Amino acid sequence: MSEPPEGQQTRKPLLERLSAMFMAEPEDRGQLLEILRKAQDRALIDADALSMIEGVMQVSQLAVRDIMVPRSQMDVIDIDEPLARFLPHVIATAHSRFPVIEGDRDNVLGILHAKELLRLYQGEDLDVRDLLRPAVFVPESKRLDALLKEFRLNRNHLAVVVDEYGGVSGLVTIEDVLEQIVGDIEDEFDFDEESDHIVAIEESGGEDRFRVQAITDIEQFNEAFGTAIEDDEFDTIGGYITDKFGRVPRRGEQVVDQGLRFEVLRADPRQVQMLLIERVGDSPDRDGH
Repeated sequence: MSEPPEGQQTRKPLLERLSAMFMAEPEDRGQLLEILRKAQDRALIDADALSMIEGVMQVSQLAVRDIMVPRSQMDVIDIDEPLARFLPHVIATAHSRFPVIEGDRDNVLGILHAKELLRLYQGEDLDVRDLLRPAVFVPESKRLDALLKEFRLNRNHLAVVVDEYGGVSGLVTIEDVLEQIVGDIEDEFDFDEESDHIVAIEESGGEDRFRVQAITDIEQFNEAFGTAIEDDEFDTIGGYITDKFGRVPRRGEQVVDQGLRFEVLRADPRQVQMLLIERVGDSPDRDGH
């Protein structure tokens, strides 16, 4: 094999460079992450790849309870309601699947696929029971990596979460799990334009409610809501709310500040992504854990 010309350096193959970094075998997750971050600093892997690897490691440590939609936030269909009453709700939420209950949220009869309902509905009442598919129940303590494997093997996309007494405590979807790895996936809470960072929710309750992306600039937020949040320490409303909790809050958690109730609609272990804002008047700060 001929030697390279004098003064000319050869660049080692990527596999060889990565192998050299792992010569000192990491003893724990912390050391492994430190090696991976150094690899990113040296441009051996890019930031997106590092983020996904960190997400995979998070999934192996998190349980269903850490990411589930809480019971109080579940969009469900009561089978005792006439179709004409709940059909607008199905269309408005734009979810693909709904748990169907009978009277109580602990009594889940099955899962209704919205596309089947909309395909068969011809202006006449349908027997929703005929459209139900079996519900999958998982415990709060189930690890996310095991749940993802089950989702893939059984081709399920939604599971109802139960507590140790068998009561329904929430629900979890395959999208919720995948978002821990790849980050936010576009759905009904996402908007295309920067001007849509703050979107009013039209409801009959008469209260002002808004969906707000966590990346909204504090200056833009103050202008929209008439608040006086300082932007010296934080650039975004998500950073401000995270500081209020002293940690990254979980979905469903709330805090009242500036005369507004901030409820976390979406968050992963690293950051808040979407907030529900509601005007509550002059109220003392409080956490809703």
